[in-house]
Amino acid sequence: MRGVPGARLPAAYAASGRRALRVTLVAGGCFYLFRYGFDRPVAAIYALFTVVALGGLSRIPGTGRQQAAVTLRLLPVCWVLVTVGTYLSVRTWTAAVGMLVVGFTLAFSAVGGPRLAGAAPGLQLLYILPSFPPYDPGSLGDRLIGTTTGAVLFVAAEALLFREPAPLSYRERAARTALNAEHCATRLAAPPYALTDTDVRAARAAGQALRPLNVPEAERPAGPGVRDRALTHTGLAIRTLLSRLAQLPAGPGAGPAARQETAPDATAVRGQEAAPDVTAGPRRETALDVTTGPRQETAADATAGPVREAELGVTAVLRAVAALAAATAACLRAGDSPSAEQEALAAARARLSEASAGTAATRAHGSLPPGGTVCAPGLPPAVLRRHAAVLEIADAALAMGAAADLAVRGRHATVELPAGHFWYARSPDPVLWWHRMHGHAGRRSVFFQNAVRMALALTAARLVAGVDTLPHGFWATLATLTLTRTTLGATWSTIRLALAGTLAGALVSAGILILAGSGTAVYAVLLPLLMLFAFTVGPVKGMGWAQGLFTVTVALVFAQLAQPTWRLAEVRILDVLVGSAIGAVFGVLAWPRGAHDEMRRAGAELLRRAAEIVVATSASVAGGAASPAPSGVPGRRSLQRAVILAESAYAQLQSEPPALGGRGRRAGPPHVVDWQETLITGHHALWGSARMLEPPLAELSPAAAESAGTLGERVAGRMLLVSAALDPGEDTPATSVPLIDPALAAFSAEPPGAPRRYYATVAWLGSLMTDLRRIAHADHTPEAGLGGADGR
Repeated sequence: MRGVPGARLPAAYAASGRRALRVTLVAGGCFYLFRYGFDRPVAAIYALFTVVALGGLSRIPGTGRQQAAVTLRLLPVCWVLVTVGTYLSVRTWTAAVGMLVVGFTLAFSAVGGPRLAGAAPGLQLLYILPSFPPYDPGSLGDRLIGTTTGAVLFVAAEALLFREPAPLSYRERAARTALNAEHCATRLAAPPYALTDTDVRAARAAGQALRPLNVPEAERPAGPGVRDRALTHTGLAIRTLLSRLAQLPAGPGAGPAARQETAPDATAVRGQEAAPDVTAGPRRETALDVTTGPRQETAADATAGPVREAELGVTAVLRAVAALAAATAACLRAGDSPSAEQEALAAARARLSEASAGTAATRAHGSLPPGGTVCAPGLPPAVLRRHAAVLEIADAALAMGAAADLAVRGRHATVELPAGHFWYARSPDPVLWWHRMHGHAGRRSVFFQNAVRMALALTAARLVAGVDTLPHGFWATLATLTLTRTTLGATWSTIRLALAGTLAGALVSAGILILAGSGTAVYAVLLPLLMLFAFTVGPVKGMGWAQGLFTVTVALVFAQLAQPTWRLAEVRILDVLVGSAIGAVFGVLAWPRGAHDEMRRAGAELLRRAAEIVVATSASVAGGAASPAPSGVPGRRSLQRAVILAESAYAQLQSEPPALGGRGRRAGPPHVVDWQETLITGHHALWGSARMLEPPLAELSPAAAESAGTLGERVAGRMLLVSAALDPGEDTPATSVPLIDPALAAFSAEPPGAPRRYYATVAWLGSLMTDLRRIAHADHTPEAGLGGADGR
C-alpha cells in the first residue's frame, strides 16, 4: 500500500465531509423552506447565512456535540448582533461605528479561550449582514426568525448527526498521569526503592501527554475562570511531581542486613552517589555502662537510629504521596475530595522535615533556641540530600492535590490551599475575566493587536462600501474578514490564492448564469450539490478552492432572490479585490508579533525575574537570613507578576494556530521549546524561594555558605542564558546553550557539618537546572511529532 498520502486524504475529507453534510442539510433546508414554502426571502437569506457563519466561517474546536453546546450558548449573542446591525444600518457612519465596536469586541473575546476565538469570525458575519442597506427595521422579525431557525436546527444537526468519538478530556489525561505518579511513588516506597528504566520512560511519556501540543484544542484549559486556571496548574504540578520522582536517589535497604547486601555502586541511581555505610566508623569511648562496664561505641551507632527513623519518615511520605496521587485521580474523575490524603501527606511531610532538621529532637529535650535556629542533627550527607529531594516531591504532590480539588469544585474546594499558591482561588469569575482582559489591554498582547487591526479593517471596508455605494458591499467586508491572517507571508499568500480562486469562480458563475438565465429551478437543484462540494473540498484544498467555490455558491443563492445576471460575477470580483486590499493595508500598518513571539518574550522575562529570586534566596540561605518572603517583597512580587503574564501568553498561544515559518525570521529559540516547562520553572522558583526561607533555620558553615551562594549564581546565570536563547536581542550572539552545565559537579559537594537546609537549597537549585534543561530539550513522543517551533 502506498499509503501515507492515500491514507491521509480520506480522513481529511471525511472530517470536512461530515461538517459539510450538516451545513448543507440545515442551510439548504431552511433556505428552501422560507424561500419557496413560506415565501419569506429575508428569513431565507438569514437562515442560510447563519448556518454558513456558524458552521463554515466559525472554527469552533471539538466534536459536533461540543460545538453544538457552544453555539447554543451563543444564540442570544446572535440575536443582539442582528438587532444592533439592523438599526445601525440607518446611516453609513452609524454602521461604521457599530462595526468598529462590535469588530473589536468580538475579536478581543478570543481572550476567553479557543472556543470563543473560533466562534468570533462567524459572529462577525452576523453583524456584517444586517449592517448593509436596505435599512428596514420592519423586517427585523423575519431576520430573527431566520437566524433562530438556522441556529437551532444547526445545533440539533451538530449534536445528533454523524457523531465523532469524543477525545480524552484534560481531566482524564491528568487523572491517568496522576495514577502513573502513584505507581512511581509506590515503587520508591518499597524495596529496591528505585524506579526501573521502563518506569522512568513511562513517567516521561505520561508527563508529555499533558503538554497542550498533545491535547486537542477543545480540551485545553485556556479559559480565564477558576476551574480552567486550576486545571492548568494541576497539569503543571503533576508534571513536576513525575519529574521529581524520576530523579529521586535510591534509598538504603529496609535494615542493616539489606544495606550490607547492596554493593555501593548498585545503590547509585542515574548518577547519584551511593549512601555511605552507616554501620561502620571510628570507635570512641562512651559513658560507663553500670551493668557491663566500659564498652566501645562507633560514631555510626549514634546516627544509625536517627537514620532508620528518618528513612521510615521517607517511606511514610512516599506512601502518602502515592495515596494522594490516587485520590487526585479519583477527584478528577468522580469529584471525590482528596482532603484526607492531603492532610495525611502534610502531616508526614512535617514529621520528616522536623526529623531531618533536628527540630523534633531539640523540642523533645526542650532546647529549641529562640527563633527556631537549629544545628544539623548529624545525619550523613546522602541521607540529608535524599530527605531534601523527598520534601520537594511532597510539595509538588500537595500542590497537585490542591489544584485538582480547585479544578473540580471551584471556589467550593475543601482542600486547604497553600498560602500564595493560587491567587485566583477566591476571586469571582467576572473579576478573573476582567483580570484576563486587563492583562491583554496593551500593545504587547496579540489579542489586542488582532482586535484593533480587525476592527479598523472592517470599519474601513464598511465606509468604502457605504461612501462609494459599492454593489453588494457586504461581500467586500466579508472578504476583509476571511482573508486577513496573523502573519505577513500568510496574508499575501492567502490574498493571491483568494483572488485566483475568486476569478475562477466568477468565470464559472458567469457561465452558469448565462446558460441558465432566469430558470430558478436550475439554481435550486445545483445549490445543495455545490454547497456539499464546496464545504467538503474547500477546507482541505485551501483558500483558493474555498473562495472559488464560495463565489459560485453565493451566485446561485442570489440568483434565486433577484433577477440573475452575469454581472453578479463581475461585482463579486470587484468586492473581493476591495476587501483584500483593505485587509492587506491594515495588516501591514498594525502587524502583531504573533502569540509564539509573545510567549518567547514573556517566557524570557519570567526567567530573568526568576534569576533575581534565585540569587536573592541563595544569598539569604548562605547568610542565614530568616525571612518568610511575603508577597510584598519587591522581587517576589515582580516574579509573581511575570508568572501571571506568562500564563496569559501561554493561554493565547493555545488559542492560535502554530506559527508559520518563512524567510526573514530572525534567529530564535531552539526548534522545540516546552513552554509548559517554562511555567513550571517559574512556579518552582516562586514557591521554592518562599520554602527555603521558612523556619526552622540553620546557620551554614563558611564552606556550605560559599557553596550555596555559588550554586545560586550558577543557576541564575543559566536562567539568563536560556532567556537570551528564547528571546534574543538584535545583536545577541547566535550560540547554543550547552545541554550540561559545567558546574553540575558542585551539586554533589558535601561541606562538613552542612545542615538539612543546605541540602534542601541544593535540591531546589538542582531541580531548577533540570527544568531549564527540559525547556530547550523537550522530550518527544510518537504522537507529539516535531512540534514545530512553538513546542507548547
